[in-house]
Amino acid sequence: MTQYDDKVQKQKIKLEAEEWANGVRSIHAHSLDSMWYDNRPQDTDGGRKSVIDKQYNNLVIERTLQNGEVFLFTEEQLTGEDLIDAYSQNN
Repeated sequence: MTQYDDKVQKQKIKLEAEEWANGVRSIHAHSLDSMWYDNRPQDTDGGRKSVIDKQYNNLVIERTLQNGEVFLFTEEQLTGEDLIDAYSQNN
């Protein structure tokens, strides 16, 4: 049975990393239209509207507008081996 130990351990770490990915990394309430990831500057309308950006451990950013609409920024999302590497570095 020891022949499968490495595969079992790798699967365990993968599952842990996928669960960790959904954890909140940061929350930022702001009215800036110059965030590095922002491809929706109209959401803050030149500083007149505020938004809440929640970044998850997998680097997905969830933006909530004042009216309750939600948008996702997924351009930098960690998946696969990159996600496992980030998880390993933080745990």
